[in-house]
Amino acid sequence: MTDSPARRFDLIVFDWDGTLYDSTQLIVRCIQAAVVDVGGRLPTDQEAAWVIGLALPQALAHAAPDLPREKYPELTASYRRHYLRHQDDLVLFDGVLPMLDALHERGHKLAVATGKSRAGLDAALATVALRDRFDGSRTADETHGKPHPRMLLELMDELEVPPERTLMIGDTTHDLQLAQNAGCAAIGVSYGAHEPAHFDVHAPLFVAHTVSELRQWLLVNG
Repeated sequence: MTDSPARRFDLIVFDWDGTLYDSTQLIVRCIQAAVVDVGGRLPTDQEAAWVIGLALPQALAHAAPDLPREKYPELTASYRRHYLRHQDDLVLFDGVLPMLDALHERGHKLAVATGKSRAGLDAALATVALRDRFDGSRTADETHGKPHPRMLLELMDELEVPPERTLMIGDTTHDLQLAQNAGCAAIGVSYGAHEPAHFDVHAPLFVAHTVSELRQWLLVNG
């Protein structure tokens, strides 16, 4: 029996929506409904998907550039109402839990860096399936939103892992830029919000088209 490959990354940080959770289409629909609710032009699917991963106020401002700033609080509240109605419908992508378990058994520290709010992430992490699976997390409302590097810098400091031993995984260019800005390596996944054709400029180590591909790459190369 051969030994497993030596560990290259001590810390693996995951984006949440569109990377671990199958939530992209719900978020797109909620953004579109919220913008229309407050009198804005209906964003296209592509426009709404592009902002996923950003801090919520920043995302909604990009999705509704025709709305005056004084409408942003109303827009944010409308989005949250739409999202909360359906958040219990969301599920992890197939294979996520076995992948997290395999990485944990291999000795990796696992963390989350997300544009979600702390309340929203904590609600998801409180489920039995996800409890105690992550060593740390950062949300956009408690630090800078993506692609500012602060999320990753804080996680690396907290978990005592340098940038060269840290890997960021996400489904958007915002995630890949976050990694670049923090001096970390990155992997993109093509099954989330952004088209993988836009990933190349950020030089990800790999682009995974399924969770199974992601797990295989991580266990061999991570």
